[in-house]
Amino acid sequence: MATLRDRQIASIERILNLNSPIQPADAHDANTTGILPANSPILSESGEPIWKVLVFDDMGRDVISSVLRVNDLRAWGVTIHLNINTTRHTIPDVPVVYLIEPTSANLQIITSDLSRSLYSPAYVNFLSSIPRPLLEDFAAQTATSATAEHLAQIYDQYLNFIVAEPDLFSLGISGAYSTLNSVNTNDEELEVIVDRIVSGLFSVVVTMGSIPIIRCPRGGAAEMISQRLDRKLRDHILNSKTNLFSGSDSKTGAATASRPVLILADRNVDLIPMLSHSWTYQSLITDILSMHLNKITISVPVDEDNPAKGTKKQSYDLTSNDYFWLRNATNPFPDVADDIDKELKKYEEDANEVTRKTGASSIDDLDGSGIAAHLKGALSLLPELKERKALLAMHMNILKALIKGIEDRKVHEYFKLEEELTKQTKAQVLETIKSPDNGNEPLDRLRYFLQWYLATETDLSRADLESFTKALEAAGADTNAVKYVKTVRQLTRMTMITSAPTQPTPQSSVFHGFTSLSSRVTDRFKDAGLGTNFDGLLSGIKNLIPADKDLTLTKIVESLMDPQNASSSAISKTEGYLYYDPRSANARGTLPPASQARGQTATGGVLGKGIEASFGQRRQGFSEAIVFTVGGGSMDEYGNLMEWAKRTGAHGGGAGTGQKRRVVYGSTDLVSATQFLEGDLIPLGKET
Repeated sequence: MATLRDRQIASIERILNLNSPIQPADAHDANTTGILPANSPILSESGEPIWKVLVFDDMGRDVISSVLRVNDLRAWGVTIHLNINTTRHTIPDVPVVYLIEPTSANLQIITSDLSRSLYSPAYVNFLSSIPRPLLEDFAAQTATSATAEHLAQIYDQYLNFIVAEPDLFSLGISGAYSTLNSVNTNDEELEVIVDRIVSGLFSVVVTMGSIPIIRCPRGGAAEMISQRLDRKLRDHILNSKTNLFSGSDSKTGAATASRPVLILADRNVDLIPMLSHSWTYQSLITDILSMHLNKITISVPVDEDNPAKGTKKQSYDLTSNDYFWLRNATNPFPDVADDIDKELKKYEEDANEVTRKTGASSIDDLDGSGIAAHLKGALSLLPELKERKALLAMHMNILKALIKGIEDRKVHEYFKLEEELTKQTKAQVLETIKSPDNGNEPLDRLRYFLQWYLATETDLSRADLESFTKALEAAGADTNAVKYVKTVRQLTRMTMITSAPTQPTPQSSVFHGFTSLSSRVTDRFKDAGLGTNFDGLLSGIKNLIPADKDLTLTKIVESLMDPQNASSSAISKTEGYLYYDPRSANARGTLPPASQARGQTATGGVLGKGIEASFGQRRQGFSEAIVFTVGGGSMDEYGNLMEWAKRTGAHGGGAGTGQKRRVVYGSTDLVSATQFLEGDLIPLGKET
């Protein structure tokens, strides 16, 4: 089954191929190494590749750079790529591919480019459907400037979403949570952000190729977005001359069970995953290091043998053919360190085999020239070995940076505390906040307290809250976030679904020393020639294995995808979820005013809504889901959903067909806990 990333890459490849069909032999194969094939560009009449310029805006850049690299672009004939807002020079008689948002500013720049003959011809691709008034304005500009002869194509591409992992996406809308919840946001601003979300979700659905059933809670932004998306899909089915859903789903009689379910949830359904200290590789990288569009930036020594020379920034790309990342992204940190040890051992054995046969002291001394014919077989492994060495070196450097961050901030201690949040007393929480032994980052203390505040059954008096606030301020934390969380705490506690670990792990096996692993990894690191001075970094860090428990959103998804196996509490929470089917004449809603997006509950009952799910619809199962949070998503939540889908998929699909279960997770933006606090909760607290 093609992933969302596979489908988006295929769409981008088609654009780079000047929207010409791609032959199966040339198409990107997700089952190979992930490297795009050579000689992929379409050929001119003379048989030469059509080389071209790629021009994108900021959103187009983010969409492309998250899934393709420069070498991939070259494979499709792109010789140079430029931002539309930079100063660009004439490259006459060279075709240009634009990948941009349909904005007035972008259209004016394109007209200017063509009137100055920067490139010709132009293939214009909009990331989302261009509104008719803008298209008419562009036509008028083209006629006035007499540039129509330079325009080869104009396409709506439905690609205004960013794919971070095979089935993980964001819409790149930062600050959506604060915008939707701020008292200072006017109705016009709400209209803009809701329309952006609807447009992005429509593009995701188009790329997935199947019209979903839509489920959402009553009230708030999720219902408003669901209604507008339902309307947009209905309008397309009824009025569009080109059916974007031309696959097996296109028939009116398509079985509902074979279609995916799109589950929308407001972020306030559970704020804890946005603040938690997770223990998986992917979550730790997001929390501790700088990561954007699958590019990780860390500080490394200028000279490993002379720390006095300081540090420099080093960037690493996580690509689709990084086998170690694909295998370990959602694994607990100790498992990742253990896998590095195994991979280094395997690399060492393979490298020793090659050097033994060739008589060289190191594979770095080999280049293949002047080698006897009977040794060519051994040397055929050389490129793969060197590539594997570089990949493992990258992950070891990331691992080193993570361990330093874990030790400095005591992330492992916070993780251990947060695994048993509800068991902690007020006195214990206060002591943790005040203790000088709990790391050097004040925000970690704030995150820990806010999670406990949201999860605890303990009543807090005004004096209690004041004592916590003073302790946090003394530690250097901005406590404005506490003011805001206080206002939404009651609502969030009503929607959260508590979960005990499904497989409690004995204490003795959960926490044990990390020293032996430290020693093994250190030895492998040195033996493989991948670095030095790794001793001591792992000492003192405990081997913590996360408890096997489902987060609130995961339980909501389970109740809608697999109701037969869901808990009664989860079923009761989703009993009133609205039901939209864009293919049905009955399951439909009317457009509410923008002001509804402010509230978290329905007001007055006068607004149109999707039909309430009947008993059969509530109990219907699904094998595929798109899960979307309005107001920010977290790697912790994503990993929890993926683990649930993997764990329960073995029991058969949601419809009882034995199909593998699949979940695609997305949000307005994927943010770290620090970004969510500083960009959303703290600003909202200042308004309170």
